[in-house]
Amino acid sequence: MTSNAEIVLRLDAITKRFGKLVANDAISLSLHRGEVVALLGENGAGKTTLMNILFGGYTADSGSVQVFGQTLPPGNSRAALDAGVGMVHQHFTLADNLTVLENIALGAQPMTDVRLSKKEIYNKIKILSDEFNLKVDPSARVGSLAVGERQRVEILKALYRDVKILILDEPTAVLTPQEADDLFGTLSLGIKNGLSIIFISHKLHEVMAISNRVAVLRHGKLVAETLTADTDKNALSALMMGTAAKSPDITLANPGKTLLSLQDVTTPDIGNSPGLKSVSLELKAGQIVGLAGVSGNGQAALADVVGGMRMPSQGALVLNGKTLTQWSPRAAVQNGIARIPEDRHKTGTIADFDLTENAILEGYSTAPFSKGGWISWKNAKQFVTDIIEKYDVRCPGPDTRIRLLSGGNMQKLILGRVLEADPQIVLANQPVRGLDIGAVNYVHSQLLAARDRGAAVLLISEDLDEVMDLSDVIHVIAGGRLSPGFARGTMTPAELGIWMAGQGFDAQVAHAS
Repeated sequence: MTSNAEIVLRLDAITKRFGKLVANDAISLSLHRGEVVALLGENGAGKTTLMNILFGGYTADSGSVQVFGQTLPPGNSRAALDAGVGMVHQHFTLADNLTVLENIALGAQPMTDVRLSKKEIYNKIKILSDEFNLKVDPSARVGSLAVGERQRVEILKALYRDVKILILDEPTAVLTPQEADDLFGTLSLGIKNGLSIIFISHKLHEVMAISNRVAVLRHGKLVAETLTADTDKNALSALMMGTAAKSPDITLANPGKTLLSLQDVTTPDIGNSPGLKSVSLELKAGQIVGLAGVSGNGQAALADVVGGMRMPSQGALVLNGKTLTQWSPRAAVQNGIARIPEDRHKTGTIADFDLTENAILEGYSTAPFSKGGWISWKNAKQFVTDIIEKYDVRCPGPDTRIRLLSGGNMQKLILGRVLEADPQIVLANQPVRGLDIGAVNYVHSQLLAARDRGAAVLLISEDLDEVMDLSDVIHVIAGGRLSPGFARGTMTPAELGIWMAGQGFDAQVAHAS
């Protein structure tokens, strides 16, 4: 990309308000042919709102969007698509009851257009899947896919339409580092052929690797633009936050007794998602156990067992020394197990409930929220007000519908709901997915604080750096099988990658025989 390349996109003085909240404040931004512009900012800075205006999901209060010199009609996603704009949303826009093929082809051509057969669509998806290393079965029903697989479908859906401008909103949040590298490698080929990209990510090493230019939003305003070559991760963090980011200090753990153990636990496969295969795992007081693995390899099954969603079909589940014969989400909550769910939209919140209602979802029947069988809304509102302040949940107030919050601010509310209950065991499933660097550091510091208070923490993450940085003991899961536990600092990313690919298990079996 050269500085005199054609301008393919121009945002001119875009302003968008939600009530008293100014989400975008007169933002102007351009994109050249073959250029990658990284759009950065803290959670709630206005990035996704701006991209939704570009893609026609929202209508700006003022300002205009031009694509290849033509002004787009406001609030018209079809016009954006027809102009060659594609968007991979941070939150999935897929129909669970349809197949991968049907989701990708839906809306790509008129229903009356019979020129493309199902076989031709299938073959095109397979070619894109192989080319971009986004492995997924076109015939699989989306509802049966793991979160990481759904993200691949979202990316393929955009690529299928042969877009000229691609908006990527946290596209690698559920991809492994290897998958992200493969995606960037293939996107680079498209960039050389003129593809232009707006890239939204909180992973600053990715921003430095793929972008030509960086634009930074803070509190709805464009506060900085710079060439990527003229900056670094520390400077970008400071621009986003208004101050330098500080990672939490990680001290050695002092593990205590085993609070929960899985002993040769097996669960059935569900659709394309593998169950557990004779898994043994110990969660000890005062220790963070990290679980690394490629999405869709049994993490969901393990989280369901720990969270009370399912009982093992074989093996034993032992809580505080007692073998469980019955297990349920209610029993898990009553026994001090709190969960940060993988999907904050589907299983973590109720979209049309307000923040107060969502804050007490798992504790409404207990003190201080329940009095004589009635909910104490006064105590509930005080609880959520404290969470909003302590966890920096950026919102108009406790009565706000949670669907109006950014993904990162939803996650902060869930985190507060979990940790303020002082749990015995914390199930943290992708706890920092989609969070900015400041929020990531805060979440990590809170998980470490819970560990140091004596809680057992199970950290499930597809971000290998996060697992390696935070965990006292690391396990790898692949195909429902669990590796031995590796102490902090004893394994390199490459060595863990071998286990993530399943090769470590094969070598283990060969050695045993």
